[in-house]
Amino acid sequence: MLPGYLLALREGLEAALVIGIVFSVLAKLNQKQLGRAVWMGVTSGIVISLVSALILNLIGMEFEGQGEQIFEGTAMLLAAAILTWMVFWMRKQSGAMKEKIETQVKKTLETNRNSQSGIAVFFLAFLAIVREGIELVLFLLAIRLETSPLQVATGVLLGVGSAILIGLIVFSSAKKLSLTRFFQTTNILLALFAAGLVGLGIRELNELGWVPAVIEHVWNLNGILPDQSTLGQLLKAMVGYNSDPSLSMVIGYFGYFLVLGVIIWIRSKGSNPAVVKVSN
Repeated sequence: MLPGYLLALREGLEAALVIGIVFSVLAKLNQKQLGRAVWMGVTSGIVISLVSALILNLIGMEFEGQGEQIFEGTAMLLAAAILTWMVFWMRKQSGAMKEKIETQVKKTLETNRNSQSGIAVFFLAFLAIVREGIELVLFLLAIRLETSPLQVATGVLLGVGSAILIGLIVFSSAKKLSLTRFFQTTNILLALFAAGLVGLGIRELNELGWVPAVIEHVWNLNGILPDQSTLGQLLKAMVGYNSDPSLSMVIGYFGYFLVLGVIIWIRSKGSNPAVVKVSN
């Protein structure tokens, strides 16, 4: 339930912030009549996201045997890649998200007058919801392969509800929340989750024979903390815990953090160039 909650909270809050900023800009520009177009875009985006979730789940249920392992392994690795992209994108965008979205809305209204303004605002809201919705659907598909549908659904409902509540607090409370700090914290949790997906994805490839295990079981903790235990299932869903992983799984898991750390170090070094003093 916790992974579903975290992912739904993160994606839901991003969508809620975008829609909230759109409404605040419309209010400033005396264009509140376009609010209906925004809600139509939101509703359409939710419908498309739900349909996508249904289709992907139906596709996943059709696979059996080797096809199922290929589907599961691909879904996990793809979800890990998108989560990693999200971490880097949010590190760059979180500080100026509000200003950038406001500028985008204003430009949209300036270049689309009268009847076209409603259509432009509709697509702005629609694309914001669909982008977050499709990402969430893919992540939940990867989670569903390791947890029960009921736990996933419960986590998503609680996460979306929390995102809406936080969004309302952000736009109505005099005491503003630190969104940058919030996204920094969730970035750490999402990186842990992405590493877990990499490990679990490699496990599927081990079973297919596409990636060699090298050593079948590096350690065996089944007598202490088996995968099937309550705590084991929670850790498996959150961080990809495996009580008896192969060496390639361990390399993939910790290698992910190594690569992530190197990329972050290179990007941070590039964005903060050293100041060189030139003497006359």
